Amino acid sequence: MSRFRARTHVKAPIGRWAVVAHDLVAIALAWLGAYWLRFNMGYVPHVFWRQGLRLLPVILVVQGLVFWSMGLYRGLWRFASVPDLLRIFKAIVAGTVASAFILFLGERLEFVPRSAFVLDGMLLTLLLGGPRFFYRFFKDRGLYQASGKKALIAGAGRAGEMLVRDLLRDSGVGFRPVAFVDDNPRRIGQEIHGVPVVADCGQLPQVAARLEVDIVFIAVTEAKASHMRRLVELCERSGRPFRILPGLQSLVDGQVTVRELREVRIEDLLGREPVLLYQDEIACGIGGKAVLVSGAGGSIGSELCRQIARLGPRRLILLEHSEFNLYNIELELRRDYPHLALLPVLGDVRDAVLVDRVLGRERPDIIFHAAAYKHVPMLEGQGRAAVLNNVFGTETLAAAADRHGCGVFLLISTDKAVNPSNIMGATKRAAEILCQQMNGRSRTRFLTVRFGNVLGSAGSVIPLFKAQIASGGPVTVTHRDITRYFMTIPEACGLILQSSVIGKGGEIFVLDMGEPVRIGYLAEQLILLSGKRPGQDIEIVYSGLRPGEKLYEELFYADEALLATTHPKIRVTPGTCADPTRFLRGLERLRLLCARDDEQELAEALRDTIGCAQPSSGESARLATSS
Repeated sequence: MSRFRARTHVKAPIGRWAVVAHDLVAIALAWLGAYWLRFNMGYVPHVFWRQGLRLLPVILVVQGLVFWSMGLYRGLWRFASVPDLLRIFKAIVAGTVASAFILFLGERLEFVPRSAFVLDGMLLTLLLGGPRFFYRFFKDRGLYQASGKKALIAGAGRAGEMLVRDLLRDSGVGFRPVAFVDDNPRRIGQEIHGVPVVADCGQLPQVAARLEVDIVFIAVTEAKASHMRRLVELCERSGRPFRILPGLQSLVDGQVTVRELREVRIEDLLGREPVLLYQDEIACGIGGKAVLVSGAGGSIGSELCRQIARLGPRRLILLEHSEFNLYNIELELRRDYPHLALLPVLGDVRDAVLVDRVLGRERPDIIFHAAAYKHVPMLEGQGRAAVLNNVFGTETLAAAADRHGCGVFLLISTDKAVNPSNIMGATKRAAEILCQQMNGRSRTRFLTVRFGNVLGSAGSVIPLFKAQIASGGPVTVTHRDITRYFMTIPEACGLILQSSVIGKGGEIFVLDMGEPVRIGYLAEQLILLSGKRPGQDIEIVYSGLRPGEKLYEELFYADEALLATTHPKIRVTPGTCADPTRFLRGLERLRLLCARDDEQELAEALRDTIGCAQPSSGESARLATSS
């Protein structure tokens, strides 16, 4: 790619001056041709012809300067289009008016026919526009000579038009578009680059069979999840392989080509609309600051580091207890951001000595606390580890942030902290309360961001399902009706960064997760996308809810008032009140039980600490199953 850009940079000026020379010749021909037409394509009186020749240099200079200033030489003939024609027309009008005005001032238009300016403009339109569009037609003559496998395109909008143009132009891709289907009734019956729009998308399987197409391309970049799911189901019913354009950003980047097509991923079906972040606001809040990310090698932590690195922090501190994860994220960031001031720290947030030393030396302005244990069934039998890491690890880092004057401490929480029915959720709720109470007595702004599952994170359901499908199944789902919220990792991290600059202190931010998704549907779609059939090639087995698992998750408590923020995808709540004395007393009890390694009493003490009146995890699972 770099070599291509270098060659383009060298050759572009030569091509531009050739175009300028062409246009100067066209100006001269148009001006002299206007005299010839004015006198009925016959003899031009000598006095008029001599005056026309004498004024020709003025016309060349004036119109040449106008054409240059109006950007006629910024475009390429190869991609001449209607906007280019409009630009040419405007430049010709401006150049003609300017020429007439200057000649009037200098010569009073003596022996200059007034109609010559109109004729000059008409000839210039032909001489400037004609060659440009002929050149494009000559280059695109292969558009109507494509060959290869038959392709049906779903979507006759802008993306579909750009895709079919690329398919027709590039004979090496091996696909020949034969028809469009589109849900806009006004497009049916029309043609785009000679390819007809034959039916609505609902007829896709029938059209694919009638035209005997080999593949279907989905070129609908702004579809909602329900529409995308419908298109995918129609493609599956057609029995043809199908591919999808990667998204709206490809249109912005001008990358809608056949080589950008990819297989449909589960993320395309889950209803995540593109999230627009207030990048200037985020850059102002993060750029030039020292930022610490705990759990920097995890799914959320590593993506946070990538997005922070792009914002130009003064220093980025990576705190991670896994040597391998820390190695990976450090290697990636040093490769992609060689000038970034980076400090990898191998250690645990529970290590008070390490945490105090790092924060005392580095004085981070912002801390993103992503370090946590999160695997619900595993932590049901590991309550002590969960409390030590998720509760007391948060306390250690938060207290050090307060002591060393950190500006912002942002805790990354989970929907499982709402009405928790499991150890993991209860520890995260305790961490939320801890941060809210710290905020009341600290100069540091303590914030919390709460969201649901992220697609593809370590230990999440999608990698598990993919591994089960790859091994031939069965795919195990805990319950037919179980649902979860899902969000992509980059989207979640972008909204976390947005929340860090919105927060005033003490708030709990709740990210808009869209609609919950049934896990059984997720399993079915992953099987279909792998080219298999659910229930035939790959079985789906319902195994029953696991310890601590709920049928559905909640993002906020019933008594939490959700308020709008400056960002439409972020809501905020002041959180529910917790008795500070009871909470501190509960923390001390938890500390004592951890020291005694008393797992039996720990779960009950944890519920008492956070004021949770939920049934035990086993009872919760039983009630959910019976429902």
